[in-house]
Amino acid sequence: MKINQVPHFNLYQLTVLFSVLFTLVGFSYNVWRMEVTETNSNIRTACFEMLLELSSLEQLVYAAHYDNNIEEGNPRKGWVKVNLVNDLSALTTPAVEQQALNLKSTWSDNWQTMPNEQQSAQQIINAVDEVRTEIKRSLHALD
Repeated sequence: MKINQVPHFNLYQLTVLFSVLFTLVGFSYNVWRMEVTETNSNIRTACFEMLLELSSLEQLVYAAHYDNNIEEGNPRKGWVKVNLVNDLSALTTPAVEQQALNLKSTWSDNWQTMPNEQQSAQQIINAVDEVRTEIKRSLHALD
């Protein structure tokens, strides 16, 4: 009688052990997946906000350079937009963050001459396009 009960008891222990391990693996995967999903959601949100700000900055450059509209092309508004893009880039990927820093540097070098010089306006627009391209690349790479 004892011989029949011992293997049955070991099978029960193995079943319990397997169930606990399976539960831990499943729970761990679920937690990991939720963190990845949340991170991707934050990146997407930051990227979409950056795209909106980049469009506004581009419009500001066009208003200042082509329309000579000091109100809509106000460089102080441009500084706010460039700094916001730079701040939001910290929530994205390192590549986007680097392009945002390049945009800030380009803006810093060209904002004063942008209303009057085609080359300055074009350098800013090119920097905006580089950030936009890197954002799209980063969004396509998300899980």
